[in-house]
Amino acid sequence: MEVGGKKFVVATKPGVPAHGATDTASILLGQHVRVAKDDTVVYLNSGNGLAPAVGATSGLAKRVFSTDRNIVSVHAAQITIAANPGASVEVIAGHGTSGIDKSVVADIVAIRIPHEKMALVQLLFDAFRILRIGGTCYISGANNEGIKSATKLLERAFGNSTLLAYDSGHRIVSAVKESEAPADDEVFDSPFLDSETFHEIDVILRGESFRIYSRPGVFSWDHLDEATEILAEHMRVLPGASVLDLGCGSGPLGILASRLSAGGPLVMVDADVEAIRSAKKSAEGAGVTNFRALPSDVAEAVIDERFDLVVTNPPFHVGKQTELSVPMQFIEDAWEVLAPGGQLFLVANRTLPYETPIRRRFGNVLMVHDGRRFKVLTANK
Repeated sequence: MEVGGKKFVVATKPGVPAHGATDTASILLGQHVRVAKDDTVVYLNSGNGLAPAVGATSGLAKRVFSTDRNIVSVHAAQITIAANPGASVEVIAGHGTSGIDKSVVADIVAIRIPHEKMALVQLLFDAFRILRIGGTCYISGANNEGIKSATKLLERAFGNSTLLAYDSGHRIVSAVKESEAPADDEVFDSPFLDSETFHEIDVILRGESFRIYSRPGVFSWDHLDEATEILAEHMRVLPGASVLDLGCGSGPLGILASRLSAGGPLVMVDADVEAIRSAKKSAEGAGVTNFRALPSDVAEAVIDERFDLVVTNPPFHVGKQTELSVPMQFIEDAWEVLAPGGQLFLVANRTLPYETPIRRRFGNVLMVHDGRRFKVLTANK
């Protein structure tokens, strides 16, 4: 990929935002973030690592950080950085600056905006906190991703903003930190800006009551989604069954499965490290003891293990785009990790064409629920 007349190698795969496409927002960050000698530069929500690779190869920065909550993006960024000579970057799995030492003070923070508003506010809060007075915050994204509303939030935080460039429906905007206090006191008026504060949801599934803890940006972070409720009603869990909750989110299906199995071993995996933090807290709060919660690219973290049951609500969006290669990998990995005789339960929008790939991989598929919006499919290995 070419940025500023220079070619960069970029790693990507299904599950990384902008996979198979050009991410104009990241290119704008690469083109317009101005790195001076001995700067400390922090890239948040950095995706495949293109922008931090460009910023680091100038050779001017003292330190460059790249963070992302998506473990697939983190792996892609590590490969991108390694593939571009001269790009020395500290790549961290985490949302915002949570994985960066509190003593670090930044001269520049560059944000590839996320879609979820509260997750964006968290990134702006972290940017404001870590920047020195006189430091610059850059944000970039597409019009249909909310860059205009993001710019308003930037202005409320920093008291100023400058549109630097516009390209193909994408914008890059900068702001300078002029005070230790935000220009609008209410812009950061949310308890969830503290990374240790979780949204709490009391749920009842199959007669089992427990509390779910979640964080902004985790799938369905502020409510229990309908698809999860439907799958909970239809999945069959035998006593003592070993269960993999594949794409666990905040963990309700895994916790219910543990209850129904009477304490059988549970593993919950998700690509979002904030989801893993949430699922771990949810399981602990529900009294589940025989469990692990692991960040994972689909089932990669447990691909050599075997389970009696896999339950999943596969994601089919990357950003605003429908990306069916990701749920196809969920089906492949589910078959791989199931023990002989093991069973898959999958919930999906009823229009999504999962029956054929499941039948092709498992040799069988059965619809156990066909609702107005969602269906539940099952297959045996």
